[in-house]
Amino acid sequence: MRHKIGYKKLNRTSEHRKALLKNMLNSLIKYEQITTTLPKAKVLKPVAEKIVTLGKNKSLHNSRSIISKLQNINNANKVINVLSERYKGRKGGYTRIIKAGYRYGDNAPKAIIEFVDRDIEAKKVDKKKKEVIKTTKEEQNPKSATA
Repeated sequence: MRHKIGYKKLNRTSEHRKALLKNMLNSLIKYEQITTTLPKAKVLKPVAEKIVTLGKNKSLHNSRSIISKLQNINNANKVINVLSERYKGRKGGYTRIIKAGYRYGDNAPKAIIEFVDRDIEAKKVDKKKKEVIKTTKEEQNPKSATA
């Protein structure tokens, strides 16, 4: 029985679990919505809530704590400047988990974890780079673009 045990191990070593949560947290902050399995989303939710709560109190100690947990200065700045302002009047419940069916290969339950009142344009952060690359290739080869 798992009474009074604080977290799920997700069948991983502690180093692997920490790296997994850090990567998922960075993706969640960057894109504001990610799709993963349901157990991973349930483990990620309290971690994300604590990071946003730390960002709401803008002190040097909290900023350094966020940077040390995320290891990404851009995402840390987004938490401190954007997300903390967005959820200033909210006392918790910054994320939601939506069940999204089952994965095709192994029938694992999928879930979408996202920020409440999220910015829909944040999902397209990296797509601008791909469009720029595509347009520069079309400019170099105008014959292949029209064909």
